[in-house]
Amino acid sequence: MKIGLFFGSFNPVHIGHMIIANYMANYTDLEQVWLVVSPHNPLKEKSDLINMYDRLEMAKLATEETLNIRVSDVELKLPQPSYTIDTLTFLHEKYPEHEFSLIMGSDNLTSIKKWKNYELILRDYHIHIYPRPGFEIQEFKDHPSITITETPLMELSATFIRKAVKEGMNVHYFVPDKVLKFIDSKNLYR
Repeated sequence: MKIGLFFGSFNPVHIGHMIIANYMANYTDLEQVWLVVSPHNPLKEKSDLINMYDRLEMAKLATEETLNIRVSDVELKLPQPSYTIDTLTFLHEKYPEHEFSLIMGSDNLTSIKKWKNYELILRDYHIHIYPRPGFEIQEFKDHPSITITETPLMELSATFIRKAVKEGMNVHYFVPDKVLKFIDSKNLYR
């Protein structure tokens, strides 16, 4: 099975994430998309992250009723910091029957040279790219491992959601209903 791995903090998971995952699972050659909840991206600040198990639970709530979008906690079980190449190697060994690809935004592609063993990722794995505002794809546009998709452009961010929740703003429709109930029930981001 062709599985697209959509890595992220999902802090919180929001409609933009779900639209991207849905597009990849239904409009590309991928048969399934796994949201891979990352404990901490080594290239990002950790201070804004809530508990990784709360983020995992929100991702599960968001995907409960989807047929071809799943949630993976694999990075929560691996040594930290979690590096994409290590996760890919682990999954390839654990599930040799699957063909894994990466799903990433054009913003991440522009910084891929900062990733651990990025050359191996480009050599051994396919990458589906979705557009991000302000990040044009230049350097790897014609790379054989890269597929640039026509995923709808998402300007919604988890940073925006967290700030809005903190300020008591209404985020209905920005996050799945079950995720919003979870945020409210645990008083997250306030």
